[in-house]
Amino acid sequence: MFGALALVLVGARLGAALCRRLGLPEVLGELLAGIVIGNLGLIGLHAADALRSSPGLDLLGQIGVLFLLFMVGLELDLSQMMRVGSSSLLVAVVGVIVPMALGFLVSRAFHPAAPAVLHAFVGATLCATSVGISARVLAELGRTDSATGRVVLGAAVIDDLLGLIVLAVIAGLISGANHGSGPNLAAIGLMVVRAVAFLAGAIALGRWGSRHLFRLAGRIEAEGLLLALALALLFALSWLAGAAGLAPIVGAFAAGLVLEDGHYQQLRDRDPRHRSLHQLFEPLATFLVPVFFVLMGMRVDLSAFLAPGVPAFTLALTVAAVIGKQACGLGVIAPGVDRIAVGIGMIPRGEVGLIFAGIGAGLTLAGRRVIDGPGYAAVVAMVALTTLIAPPLFAWRLRRSAEGRGAPARGR
Repeated sequence: MFGALALVLVGARLGAALCRRLGLPEVLGELLAGIVIGNLGLIGLHAADALRSSPGLDLLGQIGVLFLLFMVGLELDLSQMMRVGSSSLLVAVVGVIVPMALGFLVSRAFHPAAPAVLHAFVGATLCATSVGISARVLAELGRTDSATGRVVLGAAVIDDLLGLIVLAVIAGLISGANHGSGPNLAAIGLMVVRAVAFLAGAIALGRWGSRHLFRLAGRIEAEGLLLALALALLFALSWLAGAAGLAPIVGAFAAGLVLEDGHYQQLRDRDPRHRSLHQLFEPLATFLVPVFFVLMGMRVDLSAFLAPGVPAFTLALTVAAVIGKQACGLGVIAPGVDRIAVGIGMIPRGEVGLIFAGIGAGLTLAGRRVIDGPGYAAVVAMVALTTLIAPPLFAWRLRRSAEGRGAPARGR
């Protein structure tokens, strides 16, 4: 475990340094490092094969992506996000409908004899957007709190919520078909209610509760209390999101979003260096976030491209995935937002796409997997390709739009 962690961290830093030298986002180097490590078996080196399914690395990676989304939330101003809320919602809705429709048509074209539910699920995997990938690029360029950045991040979160609801609907259709009945509409309705209730509660009650929590904590004399309480809030909301049937990253993002400097100023004043929460979390994120991206790259099996029909199906899915998210720009109504950058920022499927693919591999219809081996390989390859091509394109577009306004983007 510890040797594997050393390999992952060294690979992440080397990959990030190489990409930074080439003017590419560091996250791309971490993903490529993972792909190299995870596919060493292709040249006869199988020592790292077991790392793909290492429970220890998986746990560290999942914590890392929670830290990433929490820090992104910390950097965002909720009131400013609300100003682009309409654009984020419209972008997310377009980002679900168009890719799903294109994915359905591509799947039916390549597998005409397959049941409609298979095509629907393949389309659903194209709905996802990786908040973590786009957030990392925005953070590296210092554009997280720009109008474009707020629209992309807000839309990506809403997009994943809508995607999870779509998955619930499809799972209900499959469950009903397996039992010879129609879909469980009550369960689907409950999923929608949970999603809306969680976000409303996290934003409304979270801001009020965190303010009073840190005010009470200011009366307690203890070292490291600010970091401990922030971690507790982060994990609590992540757990509540999971309990509500949502992705834990949504809870992590909400935890960062509801916290403001004024909530914990008294605790911060006790720190001789007056460090903010972002500064306290930075060392932890520097350690854990790269683990997640390297692990995600390690789980990309390059040999999947060798299966008959998979390359063509993968290419078609990838084209549909890119075009579907580019349509998101049509939903932008807020001024000062780069529509092309928004479309590119919604392209990477990343961790969310892999989660969707994993769910599909576990669903069965009439005793057979909804997505079989080759289909799963194609979906995973599509996720990998969109994850790899989007960061450099997104960074290029953000730099260009910043230069066009006379405000050059800054790196880390």
